[in-house]
Amino acid sequence: MASSISGLCSSSSSTLIRKPHLAPPPPPKSHLAETLKPSFSGKSRHILTHAVARDAPVEKKGGLERDPKALWERYTEWLYQHKELGLYLDVSRMGFTDEFVKEMEPKFIKAFKAMEDLEKGAISNPDEGRMVGHYWLRNPKLSPNSFLRLQIENTLEAICAFSQDIIGAKIKPPSSPDGRFTQILSVGIGGSALGPQFVAEALAPDNPPLKIRFIDNTDPAGIDHQIAQLGPELASTLVIVISKSGGTPETRNGLLEVQKAFREAGLNFAKQGVAITQENSLLDNTARIEGWLARFPMFDWVGGRTSEMSAVGLLAAALQGIDIKEMLAGASLMDEATRTPVVKNNPAALLALCWYWASGGVGSKDMVVLPYKDSLLLFSRYLQQLVMESLGKEFDLDGNRVNQGLTVYGNKGSTDQHAYIQQLREGVHNFFATFIEVLRDRPPGHDWELEPGVTCGDYLFGMLQGTRSALYANGRESVTVTVQEVNPRSVGALIALYERAVGIYASLVNVNAYHQPGVEAGKKAAGEVLALQKRVLAVLNEASCKDPVEPLSIEEVADRCHAPEDIEMIYKIIAHMAANDRAIIAEGDCGSPRSVKVFLGECNVDALYA
Repeated sequence: MASSISGLCSSSSSTLIRKPHLAPPPPPKSHLAETLKPSFSGKSRHILTHAVARDAPVEKKGGLERDPKALWERYTEWLYQHKELGLYLDVSRMGFTDEFVKEMEPKFIKAFKAMEDLEKGAISNPDEGRMVGHYWLRNPKLSPNSFLRLQIENTLEAICAFSQDIIGAKIKPPSSPDGRFTQILSVGIGGSALGPQFVAEALAPDNPPLKIRFIDNTDPAGIDHQIAQLGPELASTLVIVISKSGGTPETRNGLLEVQKAFREAGLNFAKQGVAITQENSLLDNTARIEGWLARFPMFDWVGGRTSEMSAVGLLAAALQGIDIKEMLAGASLMDEATRTPVVKNNPAALLALCWYWASGGVGSKDMVVLPYKDSLLLFSRYLQQLVMESLGKEFDLDGNRVNQGLTVYGNKGSTDQHAYIQQLREGVHNFFATFIEVLRDRPPGHDWELEPGVTCGDYLFGMLQGTRSALYANGRESVTVTVQEVNPRSVGALIALYERAVGIYASLVNVNAYHQPGVEAGKKAAGEVLALQKRVLAVLNEASCKDPVEPLSIEEVADRCHAPEDIEMIYKIIAHMAANDRAIIAEGDCGSPRSVKVFLGECNVDALYA
């Protein structure tokens, strides 16, 4: 693995920014003035729940170009190329007009200015009063002050050093007969899992120095499965726990389950545990006090869904032998390209333009992501969170109720051909497609012909192009993103491309892309359910401690919990407890809620006096 170690963090390619060579020349600059008026004057952020301030859906004039010669002209005119990254963006199968592009110009001027201010350190997440700095992670010199720059650089240096020490067996697990770490168990959820999962699937070598598994949910069966799959290799497993606060319930539960497995195996968890969290968080303090193997920082100016280029994503990638500096270099090159304030020469702006055109600026159509490469299967899941959690907002930045968003789903090609392409071509027209094309089929010298002149990869290419053409022939629009091959640089570029596209589109529709109040509301509601469950348990325990035991109806439990308005939730709590042998149905059955009478299997006397 010497080559993997040396290539891990010491990429021969510099992360210095070089300007891309662009295929199309910049269009003439327009001096069109901003014509859109704000819904009300001033800077007030009060919630106006009665107002709907988003723009009316875009009125599409004309139809899709059908003439082959004119379509070729449109293709060559609008094709974006980044030569250094080997990346192309084809928007010719979107039906936007020159008039639409010109109408959108004032919005884009505003969006480019917002992105410029964001990168300079402006408070771009006003609801939480935070800067947004994931762009600094791949070019620390852009950081608004030297302290942040040093934080980023020191973290990257620490990740590289730690990863090389683990891979090179300088740091060893205390109880492993192998004498080296062989597995990674990553415990995290949301952005702390989706990014690392995508990168692992896309870039991990066939035989990585450490194989990775994920606990990304609080499903007991799923956790048990991951731990069981490790078997005796639990003794040589590096456990990475990722949580900004350390209080995320799913991550905390996963940690407790893993620690239990370590205790039962007679292993010292602390000597194999790594924390990625904010400084002085609950998790950070726990790891420090217990003497975990290592701790790496998370920053409050990096959100979970944009954290792949932080320790959240880079540590796991480096431990798998992935060249993380090449990932950063690809992202940095794309960042430079997407700062261009000319829509036609800015691939992220072109994506945002297409999203606005297709969905009317109000999310009226879904985005179907179709990567025609097995290693990019998880890209659609990654984009699902990045796009939907960023853009799916009830209120805009002025406090108007707008219910914005853009729905994302997808599968891989050509599996899609045997799944839902039938509906996409002939069914309800409520989507636009995004094809992800990879030109390189196999490493050089490894391809062969299945039949004269045709390889296996040719079939995949034909499926992509045929599906794109068939959809367009039936009036279905699409975008195609093409990369030369799947490697750390191109994956870094894809992540950066879509991060910027989301930021620009959020500005076009005037929403905060960097908070998630709906997620927080769900967490709060889940906490209320668990609090209610504790009250239900107390009531059932009291009834079960009577002599004789007093089985209670659902209505009686709700009444004694002083929560008659929550009777349906109380029924669901009891049904779940009964299914897991934590409550006994004395009468009736859960299919007929009014017939049920329930009690606990045993009396917990201590709980009566707690």
